[in-house]
Formats: sequence, C-alpha cells, structure tokens
Amino acid sequence: MNQSFVEQFEALVEKYTELLLGKSNPELKEKVKIWALYSHIAKSMPALGKHWNELYPDAKEQMKEIISEIKRLNEEERARTRKG
Repeated sequence: MNQSFVEQFEALVEKYTELLLGKSNPELKEKVKIWALYSHIAKSMPALGKHWNELYPDAKEQMKEIISEIKRLNEEERARTRKG
C-alpha cells in the first residue's frame, strides 16, 4: 500500500465517522474502524466472533461499550439532522 492510498482511505473513514456520528476525531475514527470490522466479522464468520468473545470476555465488554456509544451517537445525529 502506498501512502497516498492510506491517506485517502483515512479521509474516507473520517467522512464516514462524521456522517455517522455527527463529528469526527481520532478516537471516534478508531472506534468506528473497530466497530465496522467487528460487525463484519460477526456477520461473515460468526463462529470466529463467538470464539473471540469467549476467549476475551473483558474485550467483549469493551466492544459492547463501543457498539453502544456508536449507536447512541448515531441516534443523536439522526435526531439532530431530522430537526434541522
């Protein structure tokens, strides 16, 4: 991968985060990356997701927190954009 691709992909993730959550910063971008990849794994390879959840129960709890935060921020953003 060349640096230009990485920068362009990061711009895509930043815009996605902004549209999804109403704001973007490095921490939120990282959470969105983790959430998106975990969601894909859980759908495409559910046995792997289940195995990881069992192997790392503390990480599973942190993942649940990330998912809840993203869901909450997304709902707030959708409510805000409906009003405006």
